[in-house]
Amino acid sequence: MAVKAILFDLDGTLTDSAPGITNSVAHALAHFGIREEPKNLLKFIGPPLSESLPEFYGFTPEQTAEAVTIFREYFNEKGWCENAPYPGAGELLAALKAAGRRLMVATSKPEVQAVRILKHFGLAEYFDHICGAPAGSEEGARKVIIIRQALRHMDGGDSSAVMVGDRRHDVAGAREAGLPCIGVLYGYGGREELEAAGAAFIAEDIAALKKHLL
Repeated sequence: MAVKAILFDLDGTLTDSAPGITNSVAHALAHFGIREEPKNLLKFIGPPLSESLPEFYGFTPEQTAEAVTIFREYFNEKGWCENAPYPGAGELLAALKAAGRRLMVATSKPEVQAVRILKHFGLAEYFDHICGAPAGSEEGARKVIIIRQALRHMDGGDSSAVMVGDRRHDVAGAREAGLPCIGVLYGYGGREELEAAGAAFIAEDIAALKKHLL
Protein backbone atom coordinates (compact mmCIF):
# COMPACT_ATOMS: atom_id res chain seq x y z
CA MET A 1 0.00 0.00 0.00
CA ALA A 2 1.43 3.36 -0.99
CA VAL A 3 1.51 5.96 1.75
CA LYS A 4 -0.31 9.07 0.56
CA ALA A 5 -0.80 10.96 3.84
CA ILE A 6 1.62 11.27 6.75
CA LEU A 7 0.75 12.53 10.22
CA PHE A 8 3.75 13.79 12.20
CA ASP A 9 4.13 14.17 15.92
CA LEU A 10 5.97 17.40 16.80
CA ASP A 11 8.10 17.10 19.96
CA GLY A 12 10.80 14.48 19.50
CA THR A 13 9.84 13.85 15.88
CA LEU A 14 10.22 17.16 14.04
CA THR A 15 11.82 19.31 16.74
CA ASP A 16 14.24 18.68 19.58
CA SER A 17 12.09 20.37 22.21
CA ALA A 18 13.72 18.98 25.36
CA PRO A 19 15.09 22.26 26.81
CA GLY A 20 11.83 24.18 26.54
CA ILE A 21 9.63 21.41 27.90
CA THR A 22 11.90 20.24 30.70
CA ASN A 23 12.60 23.81 31.84
CA SER A 24 8.85 24.48 31.88
CA VAL A 25 8.12 21.32 33.86
CA ALA A 26 10.92 22.07 36.32
CA HIS A 27 9.47 25.54 36.82
CA ALA A 28 6.01 24.10 37.52
CA LEU A 29 7.31 21.44 39.91
CA ALA A 30 9.36 24.01 41.84
CA HIS A 31 6.08 25.77 42.64
CA PHE A 32 5.17 22.65 44.65
CA GLY A 33 8.58 22.42 46.31
CA ILE A 34 9.80 19.66 43.99
CA ARG A 35 13.32 20.23 42.72
CA GLU A 36 14.29 18.30 39.62
CA GLU A 37 17.10 18.64 37.14
CA PRO A 38 15.76 19.13 33.59
CA LYS A 39 17.66 16.03 32.44
CA ASN A 40 15.44 13.93 34.72
CA LEU A 41 12.28 15.25 33.08
CA LEU A 42 12.66 13.90 29.55
CA LYS A 43 9.83 11.48 30.32
CA PHE A 44 7.44 14.43 30.12
CA ILE A 45 8.10 14.97 26.43
CA GLY A 46 5.23 13.63 24.34
CA PRO A 47 2.30 12.71 26.58
CA PRO A 48 -0.08 15.36 27.97
CA LEU A 49 0.81 16.83 31.36
CA SER A 50 -2.65 15.83 32.58
CA GLU A 51 -1.46 12.21 32.32
CA SER A 52 2.20 12.60 33.28
CA LEU A 53 1.89 14.63 36.48
CA PRO A 54 -0.46 12.18 38.22
CA GLU A 55 1.55 9.22 36.93
CA PHE A 56 4.99 10.40 37.99
CA TYR A 57 4.22 12.61 41.02
CA GLY A 58 0.79 11.55 42.21
CA PHE A 59 -0.72 14.98 41.60
CA THR A 60 -4.41 15.42 42.31
CA PRO A 61 -6.64 16.90 39.57
CA GLU A 62 -6.47 20.27 41.32
CA GLN A 63 -2.67 20.19 41.60
CA THR A 64 -2.39 19.08 38.00
CA ALA A 65 -4.54 21.95 36.75
CA GLU A 66 -2.45 24.46 38.74
CA ALA A 67 0.82 22.95 37.52
CA VAL A 68 -0.34 23.04 33.90
CA THR A 69 -1.15 26.75 34.27
CA ILE A 70 2.32 27.47 35.67
CA PHE A 71 3.94 25.33 32.99
CA ARG A 72 2.16 27.27 30.26
CA GLU A 73 3.15 30.63 31.72
CA TYR A 74 6.83 29.71 31.39
CA PHE A 75 6.43 27.93 28.08
CA ASN A 76 4.51 30.78 26.45
CA GLU A 77 7.18 33.28 27.52
CA LYS A 78 10.40 31.32 27.01
CA GLY A 79 9.98 27.60 26.50
CA TRP A 80 8.36 27.65 23.09
CA CYS A 81 11.54 28.85 21.41
CA GLU A 82 13.95 26.77 23.52
CA ASN A 83 14.05 24.09 20.84
CA ALA A 84 15.12 23.53 17.25
CA PRO A 85 14.21 21.33 14.28
CA TYR A 86 16.19 18.12 14.00
CA PRO A 87 18.89 18.34 11.31
CA GLY A 88 17.35 17.20 8.06
CA ALA A 89 13.72 17.64 9.16
CA GLY A 90 13.08 20.48 6.73
CA GLU A 91 14.67 18.59 3.85
CA LEU A 92 12.57 15.52 4.68
CA LEU A 93 9.33 17.51 4.61
CA ALA A 94 10.30 19.24 1.36
CA ALA A 95 11.05 15.90 -0.32
CA LEU A 96 7.78 14.35 0.86
CA LYS A 97 5.81 17.38 -0.29
CA ALA A 98 7.54 17.34 -3.68
CA ALA A 99 6.64 13.64 -4.00
CA GLY A 100 2.96 14.49 -3.59
CA ARG A 101 2.45 13.31 -0.02
CA ARG A 102 -0.16 15.03 2.12
CA LEU A 103 1.45 16.14 5.38
CA MET A 104 -0.24 16.92 8.67
CA VAL A 105 0.86 17.48 12.25
CA ALA A 106 -0.91 15.61 15.04
CA THR A 107 0.46 16.76 18.40
CA SER A 108 -0.85 16.81 21.96
CA LYS A 109 0.72 20.25 22.33
CA PRO A 110 -1.86 23.09 22.26
CA GLU A 111 -2.55 23.85 18.63
CA VAL A 112 -1.79 27.57 18.93
CA GLN A 113 1.69 26.70 20.26
CA ALA A 114 2.33 24.12 17.55
CA VAL A 115 1.44 26.61 14.83
CA ARG A 116 3.65 29.26 16.42
CA ILE A 117 6.65 26.92 16.66
CA LEU A 118 6.33 25.55 13.14
CA LYS A 119 5.97 29.04 11.66
CA HIS A 120 8.97 30.25 13.67
CA PHE A 121 11.18 27.52 12.20
CA GLY A 122 9.79 27.80 8.66
CA LEU A 123 8.18 24.35 8.67
CA ALA A 124 4.49 25.30 8.68
CA GLU A 125 4.43 25.76 4.90
CA TYR A 126 4.84 22.01 4.32
CA PHE A 127 1.66 21.00 6.13
CA ASP A 128 -1.90 20.85 4.86
CA HIS A 129 -3.14 20.97 8.45
CA ILE A 130 -1.59 21.44 11.89
CA CYS A 131 -3.75 19.71 14.48
CA GLY A 132 -3.14 20.09 18.21
CA ALA A 133 -5.04 20.17 21.45
CA PRO A 134 -7.72 22.81 22.02
CA ALA A 135 -6.95 25.21 24.86
CA GLY A 136 -8.00 23.95 28.27
CA SER A 137 -9.22 20.52 27.13
CA GLU A 138 -7.61 17.47 28.76
CA GLU A 139 -9.75 15.08 26.72
CA GLY A 140 -8.89 16.95 23.53
CA ALA A 141 -5.17 16.44 24.20
CA ARG A 142 -5.43 12.65 23.94
CA LYS A 143 -3.42 11.43 20.99
CA VAL A 144 -6.22 9.44 19.41
CA ILE A 145 -8.48 12.49 19.48
CA ILE A 146 -5.84 14.59 17.73
CA ILE A 147 -5.21 11.91 15.10
CA ARG A 148 -8.91 11.54 14.37
CA GLN A 149 -9.18 15.30 14.06
CA ALA A 150 -6.37 15.29 11.49
CA LEU A 151 -7.95 12.43 9.55
CA ARG A 152 -11.18 14.38 9.17
CA HIS A 153 -9.26 16.74 6.90
CA MET A 154 -8.45 13.91 4.50
CA ASP A 155 -10.44 13.23 1.38
CA GLY A 156 -11.03 9.55 0.88
CA GLY A 157 -10.50 8.37 4.43
CA ASP A 158 -7.45 7.02 6.21
CA SER A 159 -6.61 3.86 4.25
CA SER A 160 -3.34 5.32 2.96
CA ALA A 161 -2.29 7.29 6.05
CA VAL A 162 0.48 6.60 8.56
CA MET A 163 1.52 8.22 11.84
CA VAL A 164 5.14 9.08 12.68
CA GLY A 165 6.14 9.55 16.31
CA ASP A 166 8.77 8.86 18.95
CA ARG A 167 6.75 7.67 21.97
CA ARG A 168 4.40 4.83 22.85
CA HIS A 169 1.54 7.33 23.07
CA ASP A 170 1.91 8.02 19.34
CA VAL A 171 1.79 4.31 18.55
CA ALA A 172 -1.16 3.65 20.85
CA GLY A 173 -3.11 6.65 19.58
CA ALA A 174 -2.51 5.66 15.97
CA ARG A 175 -3.56 2.07 16.61
CA GLU A 176 -6.76 3.21 18.34
CA ALA A 177 -7.49 5.43 15.33
CA GLY A 178 -6.83 2.54 12.93
CA LEU A 179 -3.44 3.66 11.60
CA PRO A 180 0.00 2.06 11.54
CA CYS A 181 2.72 4.05 13.27
CA ILE A 182 6.37 4.48 12.36
CA GLY A 183 8.52 4.93 15.45
CA VAL A 184 11.66 7.07 15.33
CA LEU A 185 14.66 6.44 17.56
CA TYR A 186 16.22 9.91 17.40
CA GLY A 187 13.49 11.32 19.68
CA TYR A 188 12.74 10.63 23.33
CA GLY A 189 11.43 7.08 23.26
CA GLY A 190 13.47 3.96 22.60
CA ARG A 191 13.33 0.81 20.53
CA GLU A 192 11.99 -1.31 23.40
CA GLU A 193 9.21 1.18 24.15
CA LEU A 194 8.17 1.54 20.52
CA GLU A 195 8.30 -2.17 19.72
CA ALA A 196 6.33 -3.04 22.85
CA ALA A 197 3.68 -0.51 21.83
CA GLY A 198 3.40 -2.15 18.41
CA ALA A 199 5.16 0.22 16.01
CA ALA A 200 4.87 -1.04 12.43
CA PHE A 201 8.39 0.12 11.53
CA ILE A 202 11.33 1.59 13.42
CA ALA A 203 13.46 4.33 11.80
CA GLU A 204 16.82 4.90 13.42
CA ASP A 205 17.30 8.34 11.90
CA ILE A 206 15.74 10.83 9.50
CA ALA A 207 17.55 9.29 6.53
CA ALA A 208 15.96 5.91 7.26
CA LEU A 209 12.57 7.56 7.77
CA LYS A 210 12.84 9.35 4.43
CA LYS A 211 13.79 6.16 2.60
CA HIS A 212 10.87 4.27 4.10
CA LEU A 213 8.28 6.99 3.37
CA LEU A 214 9.42 7.54 -0.21
